[in-house]
Amino acid sequence: MSHSATTDQLITAGEPTLQRNRAIDRFMRHKLAVAGIAMIVFLVLVCFVGPYLLPFDDLFIDIRHRFAPPFVSVHVLGTDPLGRDHLARLMMAGRISLTIGFAAMIMAVCLGTVIGAVAGYYGGVIGAVLMRFVDAMLCFPSIFLILAIAAFIHPGVISITIIIALTSWMEVARVVEAQIKSLRERDFAVAAELMGGSDRYIIFRELLPNAIGPIVVAATLNVANAILMESYISFLGYGIQPPTPSWGNMLNNAQQYLQKAPWLAMFPGLAITIAVTSFNFIGDGLRDALDPRLDH
Repeated sequence: MSHSATTDQLITAGEPTLQRNRAIDRFMRHKLAVAGIAMIVFLVLVCFVGPYLLPFDDLFIDIRHRFAPPFVSVHVLGTDPLGRDHLARLMMAGRISLTIGFAAMIMAVCLGTVIGAVAGYYGGVIGAVLMRFVDAMLCFPSIFLILAIAAFIHPGVISITIIIALTSWMEVARVVEAQIKSLRERDFAVAAELMGGSDRYIIFRELLPNAIGPIVVAATLNVANAILMESYISFLGYGIQPPTPSWGNMLNNAQQYLQKAPWLAMFPGLAITIAVTSFNFIGDGLRDALDPRLDH
């Protein structure tokens, strides 16, 4: 083996690492995306670890301190109409809302990826039928579709997660279908087919790994959408039911006390805003980082 051939192999072997380093560098230069990751890590730690550090749990009732305002008593963020610690309920609500967001994202991405990959790989009648079904689902506004389904199902964490996932996979399917269709005729896919690779092998081992960038971006944005959807339906009374808290039903319960205790709505609304905005910033940063056209 010549020295030139050895050098070429080393360069080729190092290309994925070089591309990954460039992507990380582009992402780290996206200040809002980095701030978004920091905020999400902070929210996750606060919601999943914070409740164990408080002297009160989310169901403890301190009747003597009903409607206590923030920062004036042992209840740091005040209390609700029953005297329950608002910070404890906010943390537990965040645990529920974030869990639903991540779980619904995983389910939606898996479903959308499979449908989009099959449609993009086979094309023809199969692809047309699947994508027309996707278009038909997209014709219905998601919030009305969720409310229509939720009205006939007993609300709970699992059922709400499934409902949100079943109404938010379509965008992922369209992204994956377009990516697979563009990769289907590439040399590596044709070579795998000529070597006798099965359709499943080609789709999941050759094509999808090369389409992972847009899928990751879509997944990140899907978390933000799932959190918003849960908040909408819980705010309207069809989602997570009390006494289990979520950011959405905390807003719903605070409506009648906006003048007397505005903090009951302010903190859950702020938490939703921070979470959704942070995930959107991360999605924007990933989109820029994974775009090969930005290599200089």
